[in-house]
Amino acid sequence: MSFQSSKLLLAVALTGMLGLAPARMFGQAAAPSSAAPQKNWKDRAEYDLYVSIGQDQNPKTRLEKLQQWEKMYPMTEWIKERRTALLTTYAALNDGKNVFDEAKQILAEDPKDFTANYYVMLFTQPLYGQNQSPDILDLGEKAAKSVLDSLDTPPPGVAADQWAKLKPQVEVMAHKNLGFIAMQRKNWDLAESELQKALSSTPNDATVDYQMGTAIASEKKVDRIPVALFYFARAATLDGDQALPAAGKQQAMTYVQKQYKNFHGSDENFNELIAAAKANPMPPAGFTIKNANDIEKEKYANEEEYNKAHPSEALWANLKMALTASDGEAYWNMMKGTMVPTLKGRVIKLEPAVKPKTILLAMEDKTNNTTTADATLKFEMPLAGKVDEGTELTFEGVADSYTANPFMIVFTVEKDNLHGWTGKNEAAPVRRRRPAASQ
Repeated sequence: MSFQSSKLLLAVALTGMLGLAPARMFGQAAAPSSAAPQKNWKDRAEYDLYVSIGQDQNPKTRLEKLQQWEKMYPMTEWIKERRTALLTTYAALNDGKNVFDEAKQILAEDPKDFTANYYVMLFTQPLYGQNQSPDILDLGEKAAKSVLDSLDTPPPGVAADQWAKLKPQVEVMAHKNLGFIAMQRKNWDLAESELQKALSSTPNDATVDYQMGTAIASEKKVDRIPVALFYFARAATLDGDQALPAAGKQQAMTYVQKQYKNFHGSDENFNELIAAAKANPMPPAGFTIKNANDIEKEKYANEEEYNKAHPSEALWANLKMALTASDGEAYWNMMKGTMVPTLKGRVIKLEPAVKPKTILLAMEDKTNNTTTADATLKFEMPLAGKVDEGTELTFEGVADSYTANPFMIVFTVEKDNLHGWTGKNEAAPVRRRRPAASQ
């Protein structure tokens, strides 16, 4: 079951907020409450239209009646009820844009209105998928925080015993939304924190596991790559109502297999990662995956022997150390414009994606960096075709420029000094012979 489907079922469970309240509560004969003045109808026709709307279970025809109500009675004492009915009707029609528009009007009058905040949470992720507007994230964040702040109080129309059952699901939804919003803003630490809160209540949610893996991997910390791989593996292997669809599971499994091999250097013990991910909602105590460089270094008696066996990795590590030191600028003045001996890295990005003139590489060194670009190769003429992300390349190039933070060296490279490029030119378009003109 998808995240959106589960939220829609929860919305149905919150029956006290899905539509207009019973007409008997709002009739002209209703006694005024001590908390608010009595509301009145313009005339009998408005009241009858209201009753008809409340009885209509077809969201399409109910919307037509609500729009008729707006046109016939633009000013009414029941404006909030009408906006709430429009909100829930647009939600039933899966119209996120209009849900947000109605919610904004309601929340402008009452920022704590549960119904409006709930439906903003319901549509934040799908609406942002259609329109990456920061305003969607801003309103979604306010809604989730407002809901969390009022969790101890049942929403209007929801009995205390019913709320006790629904409250945990609403709380999880709020944390999922806050985690999603933090990810879009690239606030990885906050995203991880919010997603962890969601997983503590719903440990078998594959979508959240995948998001957790993405947030941790995006921190670009080599020592945390094993944890990211754990959550990707869990997303790829979970079954049940909150599993990824079959295609999504296969995609996740392909991704984690590739990244595991990049990090570990081989497929060895991959099944142990899968077994651990299936059996545990979070990485068990002592969980780790050795990176390829650590495994390689164990083969040598000391660092000097390792450096002799891996000259390009050792050279890059020394360059980085020198250029990020306090006197890095002085070292650069000596290095700039010189041809640097063979270095090695893995492709992070091609610009453009086909026939590139620029390649961004994650350079290989003692940290086994495989995710962060720290070298840029520039070519005078486009290269042939393309290669996959993660392809290993070696090169000799002239150092043109650098920045210490974030660390990046830009090299000018001749085609003949690039090694490992297997891209092929795209096939020329087939030219169809025109039929001969008739005589």
